[in-house]
Amino acid sequence: MKNTSSIRIIGLITLLSTNLNLSYPNNYSDNIKDSLVMESLSSDYNSTNKPQLSPNNTFNNIKIKGYVGTRINQCIEERVKKENIKELTDAFKLKNEKSRWQTEFWGKWVLGAIESWKYKNDPVLYNMIKTSAYDIISTQEKDGYIGNYAPEFQLNQWDVWGQKYTMLGLLNYYLISKDKKALEASKKMFSHLNKQLSDKKLRIIDTGNYHGMASSSILEPILLLYKITNNKKYLVFCEEIVNQWENSDGPHLISYSNKNVADRFPHPQHWFSPENGQKAYEMMSCYEGLLELYKITNNKSFLDAINNTFNNIVNNEINIAGSGSAFECWYHGKEMETIPTYHTMETCVTFTWMQFCKRIYKLTNDPKIIDQIEKSMYNALMASFKGDGSQISKYSPLIGYHTPGEEQCGLHINCCNANGPRAFAMIPELTYTLNNDTININLFLDSEAKFVINKNKVGITQKTDYPKTAPITINISLEKAQKYDLAIRIPSWSEKNIIKINGEEILNNINPGEYLHINRTWNNDDKIEFIPDLRGKVTHKKHCMAINRGPIVLARDTRFKDGYIDQTSTIVEKDGFVDLKLSDDSNFSWMNFTVPLILGTDLENGNNPTYIHFCDFASAGNSWDKNERYRVWIPETLNIMKTKYSGY
Repeated sequence: MKNTSSIRIIGLITLLSTNLNLSYPNNYSDNIKDSLVMESLSSDYNSTNKPQLSPNNTFNNIKIKGYVGTRINQCIEERVKKENIKELTDAFKLKNEKSRWQTEFWGKWVLGAIESWKYKNDPVLYNMIKTSAYDIISTQEKDGYIGNYAPEFQLNQWDVWGQKYTMLGLLNYYLISKDKKALEASKKMFSHLNKQLSDKKLRIIDTGNYHGMASSSILEPILLLYKITNNKKYLVFCEEIVNQWENSDGPHLISYSNKNVADRFPHPQHWFSPENGQKAYEMMSCYEGLLELYKITNNKSFLDAINNTFNNIVNNEINIAGSGSAFECWYHGKEMETIPTYHTMETCVTFTWMQFCKRIYKLTNDPKIIDQIEKSMYNALMASFKGDGSQISKYSPLIGYHTPGEEQCGLHINCCNANGPRAFAMIPELTYTLNNDTININLFLDSEAKFVINKNKVGITQKTDYPKTAPITINISLEKAQKYDLAIRIPSWSEKNIIKINGEEILNNINPGEYLHINRTWNNDDKIEFIPDLRGKVTHKKHCMAINRGPIVLARDTRFKDGYIDQTSTIVEKDGFVDLKLSDDSNFSWMNFTVPLILGTDLENGNNPTYIHFCDFASAGNSWDKNERYRVWIPETLNIMKTKYSGY
């Protein structure tokens, strides 16, 4: 967790219109210890050779309950722990691959498993992690190579991308175990890669697809090697990767950062190829590495590139459900979101977007970034997870139905089933964060958390079923009375807010998009009540309508059996708000509401609307039955007396 006062004071994101302008401390080199290594949370072996989390590990001291907690636990039990890990590690034993990406799956799985273990402290899960790490290390060649490509095909296609995930998995295992075998294996992997590139006179950007972005994302684990070992050869290698980006055939992630992410290169004739420069997941992965490099070098051009790209993604690509991409690439998705789209909202993109946001938040402590994460979490992420917990969908369209992703590379898994659990495991560590002696309450979840501030044990309990209903009750427990700062995130969308401390209402400094800092002497059993604005808001776009209720996007679902969901209609609204009635007559949805609609083109009947059911987007289509459809954007009946037709 971040624990740096300069970040809290200086590193704030200013929201101007919809533009996020990142600002980081000028002297960040003093805070390197707070980067990737600290994010992984410290641990040591005790005398019985078992991992022991640090008592300051707030991640392990947070427990999530309610709907979100149930889904996190379900993901760990049904997806993470039931994965066929032997199949994933056996893929490394045969060195006969030419082009596929089998070697990404173990790294993705183990990263999710490690973060899940930090949350649950489950010894069974830890044993799975350790056993699989040893299985991977056992496949290392004498020259240091870990992978499954035949020698003559190494460095091609997805080989370096797979090495990235293997190295990340081994290094993160090292951070929780201090097992030097994992660290030494990672060092040997780097030495082999470095020598192989030199011997073949190749650059990183010459390997793999997407103008070298997939291979370039190995920046992240090699920077982690540098931070663990302080050996500057790793830093030099990473700086050279970034220099290569600006070659004529590189991805130009610095110089093109002032361009729309969807327009940096011509539309590719061959989609999954080196010429495609719009690949969303790989692009963000590179910027995550660049962000970590910025922390070390304080290079302003890196900061500007991150800033420009992040703003562009927010303003042009992230849709109403908190995700983006079509066929895994940026495409001006926010503008196009009302149009039914082939293969939209890949879960790998959803996760990577959330992770990119997390890194920026930990740098800046700005609550507007949590707004982005919350939107993605409740909508795109939860919608990707099948109701029974057995699958994570590869795509989660805003209209249609969910389907399982294909099994990839001859294995019984795909990239999104491997990556999705990493997003669920991210939620606990972001619910509460500790910034110096300030406790930030970021996500409003039924939960418990324990902290130690100036040797005083502090407990926080949230009682709520938000965002289903508005009241959030926060109870404080202390060993002794103590003065400290408690910061409550006021969501950007929440226009009207009521906050009380022990029954007394706070009337000042409650600003949407900011933290409400409450600095006072806290006593045991103090209580905070927070009622955010959960009115239904209507958005009109390209002759369609959608409804948000707080962070939740609503959708029609054919299972309600209350009409043709594609029928044009008009929402009965006033000043942009619609009167939603919470309903409990559904056996498939987390929450559902009745909404007053005037159906069809006969608008004379406006005084007698039909009440139609909408549910939360995460529940819409959660049976994954192709005969049951849902939709977020509702076709709007055109009334030219009120709206001048301007084309679609």
